[in-house]
Amino acid sequence: MVNKFGRGPGRPCLSRNIKFNPKADYFKPRGVPMMDLKIIELTIEEGEALRLKNIEDLDQNECAKRMKTSQTTFQRILTSAYKKVSDALVNGKAISIVHK
Repeated sequence: MVNKFGRGPGRPCLSRNIKFNPKADYFKPRGVPMMDLKIIELTIEEGEALRLKNIEDLDQNECAKRMKTSQTTFQRILTSAYKKVSDALVNGKAISIVHK
């Protein structure tokens, strides 16, 4: 299949090593009705990055190895996760953990 730029489809998604299995897949501020909340979607990859870096306390190179990705890709995933969680905490938004 060729796109409008004369190239085939983009790179296929790589299979990353994910051990993050959350006990809950939704968090929300207490006392705020669901209908009043904006929702931030945190991917399983982002959750795994947070787990490895902050709970397992590994350096980024080891985190990247465990997730079977490059260090720069791990950094991009981790930065995205930090931004989403920070937005939810600072602005009172809900967090939904999604399996994408």
